[in-house]
Amino acid sequence: MAESSHVLLFTDGACSGNPGPGGWAYILRHPASGKEVENSGGDPATTNNRMELIAVVEGLRAVKRPSRVEIYSDSKYVLNGLESWLEQWKRNGWRTAAKKPVKNEDLWRTLDELKGVHSLSFHWIRGHANHPENDRCDLMAVRARDEAAKAHRASKST
Repeated sequence: MAESSHVLLFTDGACSGNPGPGGWAYILRHPASGKEVENSGGDPATTNNRMELIAVVEGLRAVKRPSRVEIYSDSKYVLNGLESWLEQWKRNGWRTAAKKPVKNEDLWRTLDELKGVHSLSFHWIRGHANHPENDRCDLMAVRARDEAAKAHRASKST
């Protein structure tokens, strides 16, 4: 692939309570052009793992053509799932090694499809350790979480 089809994807999720209101965020950087795209969203009733997964799903969906994507995340759940567990889950009929249904199967199936479109590599970064993009994603995810919780409270009071 051409160098212009190389992108960096930084992601994070946040949840207040687990389950509880949550938010996700990503930063998509195109090193060749210096262009950045960022996005975030929230859910009034979700889990932290779902928010971490949705951040990656939405970030990959924002990549408009097959690309070499380097994913940076502080979620070992997401990275281990993409690197190690996904193929085994598929072979096991979407069951874990303990024969239990895979949690968040809908999102894992979507990631599996997106994984077939892009060439992915994975980088774990420590959360809350002064990594600029992770810190920015965390702020966006927390803001989206708070907005989702506020909108949910407002809808219940009307």
